[in-house]
Amino acid sequence: MTEPWFDPNRYAWVFGTALGIMGGILGSLAGSLAPRGKAKALVMGLYLATLLACAAMLIAGIVALVQQQPYGIWYGLGLPGALGLLVLGGLMPVIQRRYREAEQRRVSAQDLG
Repeated sequence: MTEPWFDPNRYAWVFGTALGIMGGILGSLAGSLAPRGKAKALVMGLYLATLLACAAMLIAGIVALVQQQPYGIWYGLGLPGALGLLVLGGLMPVIQRRYREAEQRRVSAQDLG
C-alpha cells in the first residue's frame, strides 16, 4: 500500500457533502428557472461542471482503489463520483426538455400576439 493521499478519518466526508450541497443548489436552480426558460447558460454550465467534477472523483476513486489506498479514500471519492454521474447525468435530459418546452411556449405566445 502506498502512503494515503489524505486522512480518511477526517476528510472522506468532504466529497459527498460537496456533491450534496451542489446537487441541492442545482436542483433548486433548475426547478425554479428551467420551466420559465431563464438562465439556461448558468444552469447547464453548472450541471456540466458538476458532471465533470463527478467524473474526476470517480476516476480518482478508481485510481485510489488500484493503488490500494485505504477504504475511506477510494470509497469517499468513488461513491459520490458514481452517484453524481448517474443522478445528474440522468436528470440533464429532463432539464433540457424543460428549457425546450419553455422556449416553445414563448414562441407560441409570440405567434398569437
